This record gives sequence, structure tokens and C-alpha cells, in this order.
Amino acid sequence: MLNQINYLNRMLTKSAVRLRIVLLLAIVVLLNLVFSKFFLRLDFTGDKRYTLSKATKNILKELQEPVTVTAYFSKDLPPQIEKVRSDFEEMLVEYENRSGGKVVYEFVNPNESPDKENEVAQQGIQPQVVTVRESDQVKQQRVYLGAKLQYGDDNHTDVIPVIQPGAAMEYALSTSIKKLSATNKPVLGFVTGHGEARPQAMQQLMQSLNILYTVEPVALTDTTRLEKYKSLVIVAPTDSFSQNQLTQLDQFLASGKGILMALKRANADLQQSTATVVSTGLEGWLAQKGVTLNEDLVIDQKCGNITIQQQQGFFVFNQQVPFPYIPLFDKFNEHPVTKGLEMVMLPFASSITYQEKSPTVTYTPLALTSANSGAEKLPVTFNVQNTGLGNYDFYTKNLPVACALEGNLSGNTPSKMVVFSTADFIINGEGERGQQQQPDNINFFSNGIDWLSDDTGLNELRTKAVTSRPIKRELSDSEKQGVKWVNFLLPLGLVLMYGFLRSRGRKTQKRIWEAERYS
Repeated sequence: MLNQINYLNRMLTKSAVRLRIVLLLAIVVLLNLVFSKFFLRLDFTGDKRYTLSKATKNILKELQEPVTVTAYFSKDLPPQIEKVRSDFEEMLVEYENRSGGKVVYEFVNPNESPDKENEVAQQGIQPQVVTVRESDQVKQQRVYLGAKLQYGDDNHTDVIPVIQPGAAMEYALSTSIKKLSATNKPVLGFVTGHGEARPQAMQQLMQSLNILYTVEPVALTDTTRLEKYKSLVIVAPTDSFSQNQLTQLDQFLASGKGILMALKRANADLQQSTATVVSTGLEGWLAQKGVTLNEDLVIDQKCGNITIQQQQGFFVFNQQVPFPYIPLFDKFNEHPVTKGLEMVMLPFASSITYQEKSPTVTYTPLALTSANSGAEKLPVTFNVQNTGLGNYDFYTKNLPVACALEGNLSGNTPSKMVVFSTADFIINGEGERGQQQQPDNINFFSNGIDWLSDDTGLNELRTKAVTSRPIKRELSDSEKQGVKWVNFLLPLGLVLMYGFLRSRGRKTQKRIWEAERYS
């Protein structure tokens, strides 16, 4: 009788297990049917890189006409490139849902025919060459990773030539839509008449700003009206500002608008190996607001390199040597202007000190030197042949070289200012002497413009990208080795522990079944 009861209990247990499995499968099928109709994505990343920003949602909400996105992607892509395609498609699905169907998209493979490739090339999208390994062979493959956007039914189009792996897709897509749909862009006034850098010498910056703004030169004369400008920008002046022009700047701030200044306190000439003081009158004007651009050059052990010629015997060769007057900055205070920055290079920067003039003004140092830095009083003579850093005096740390001011800077209306103590970090140069600047250099300056002028919040997207997070440099070699061994051994230990516990559980269950069978 007892055996029959045990047999029935086991049968009931098996039936219950089968019923639970059937119910679980039914729930999975039902959820698949439900979520096939509704798009849902949970984002557990620290920087919410897969969550649409408020700025993007506002742009999509304000669309008056449909936006057609034609994504030109090749098929049979390498895995790392295929992920770019899938991420872009998922983002387009979310844009479509958030816009209420006003964003529509399709994927086209340009490799299907030469005619299609020619059509895509005419739109400004060129193939990218990637290296693919197949069957122990390495070959090069032409792939397309671009997109064209069309607003409404007219020829109002914009092109994203390359969607880079890990790049800020949302920023590229949202700014393109904003550029197509915007009717009135804010106007930026780039001040001229004092030897300022020309827009032609700042190609990267202009390309970045032209997405959201209209950039115009403006001369500060007695008849100039500044009402139409959202912000004024002053880059690398070399001549003096008159008192009347300084008064115009005060009046502009008093109207509640913003000014960005990138001033060169030092005129550095590597050919002559000297740096001399630059004075424009803006230094005294800033000092009245509590900001002093010191007559010095910042030096830092964390720095960029310059190329010098070395001779050994009859041979002359180029050599890269560290140059502490080109400091690298990765220490930023939290602020919208510094959001998302990783590393900027600010050549020939000067230190900034601040003395509070009004309790209504908030001062924020933006970029700070490293723990091994210093400042040399101007004028400075460079020793470009010095290939080591041991002869420099890195006596201090955390010297500010850029700052933000917010409050009643002039009059009783709150306004904003951003001040950089160098301008070389955004100047590409012209002609054959042109050089590419680091992306974060341009982002740093553009973020400052956006903080002063942009109400859309797109500045937060510019630096929204997948970034690496390596082991801290402060760890010693032995600590790094320990972390590596923990990463290697811990998963093995967890697998072995799971196997041991599972084996013990099965043995225990087997003993219970045997006891029931023979009882």
C-alpha cells in the first residue's frame, strides 16, 4: 500500500513538472507575440547609451513632415561591423515608434549592382575598406555604412557618409534630422577686426557648428546691432579692443546672452623657440569679472609630442619627443561643457586664477592640469632639443586653463561666459600647413557654444559614445597582474563549485529515491 502511494506521488510530481513546462512555454510564446507588436528595450549601461535622450524625443515630437532614412549597408559584414548595422536598425525602430511613424526607413545593399554603387557615390557615400579573415586567408572587402535622410517630399536631404563603429549614432541621426527640420537656426557672431582666427582656419569647428547654428562674422563698430546674435565668439585676437568695444561686450552680457573667448595669452613660435606675451585689453576686462589670465605657460608631465631632427654621424632622422608645453588634459570638473570628454590637448595654455567679485556669479574651472605640472613666466625660451622631462619643474597640480561663469556678469540679468586660455586647440590652419585636431578638442569648444546658445540639449549627445574603461593607471604592475589572475581563475572556480554542488545534489536525490523504492 505504501509503495502505491509513493508511486502515485511520483506520478503527480511528474505531471506537475510537465504542466509547469507547458505553462512556461505558453507564456514565452505569448510574450513573443506581444513584443513583436511593441518595441521595448531595457538599458542597463552606466551612460544609458541605448536610451534616447530628451533632446531627441523633443526633435521627433516637433516633426511636421515625414523623414525617410535610407540606410546603405552591405550584406555579409564581419561580426564587428554587423553589430553597427543591427544597432543602427534598432535605433531606427525606436525613432519610428517615438515619432509616431513620421520616421520611416529602409535598408539598401549598394553592392547589388554597379548602377546602385554609382547612385550611392553621387550622394556622397563612399565604400569603406575593411580587412576580413576567412578560412585562414586575409582579404579586403568594400562595405557601405552610410545613410541618406530626406525631409518631406522635396529634395531637402542630408547624408551621413559613414556610421562609425562605436560612434555617437544618436547624435549623428538627431542632428541630421534637426538640420533638415529646423526653420530658424540660432546665429553666432564671430567677432572680427582684431586679428582673430579666420573661419577658413577652423574647418573642423565650422563643420561641427554649422549643423545647429548660422555662423556670421561681426565687427564691433558704433553702428553694429548685436540683438540677432545668440552668442558672441572671440577666437585668438592679437590686436587691442577699444573701450567702446568692451562696453559693447558688457551690454551684450547685460541682455542675458553669452560670450565665449579663446584667448592666446602667449604667442608661441617654435621656429624661433620663443613665446611672448599677448595683450588685447580683454585681459583687464576679464579681471574686472574676477578672471585673471596669468602671464605664463602651463607645463605638464602628461603632454603631447613634437617632431625634431636628430643627427647621428652622416644620418639625419626625425624623432618624436615629449613637449610639456602641449599638455594633455583628462581631469575635468562636472559641467555641461565637459560632459563626455575623455582627453583634450591644449597647446600653449596659460593658468587661470579667479577672485570673486560678486556672490551672484558661479565660477567653475573646467579643465585642470595633472598632479605633475607647473607654469613658466612669460616670455619663455623653448629648448626643443631637450628630449627628456627631467629638466622641467613640475612643482604643482590642478591648474585651471578653462572656466565657465554664470550669473549677473553685467547688470542684473543672468548671463554666461566660457573662457579658454588658449586657442591653438581648435585651429587647423590653412593650406599645406593645415592639421587635424583631436575630436575632443572640437567637442570641448562646441560644448561651450551649446551651453551658451543651444536649448535643444543636443550637446549632451555629441560625446555620447561607447568608450573604453581600462584599469586605472595608478595600479602597480603586481596589482594589475593580480587582477588578471582573478579574472582568469574566478570563472573557473565558479564553474567547479557549480559542478560540485550539482553532483552532491544529484547524489542526495538518488539516495532519497532509493530509500523510497525499497521502503
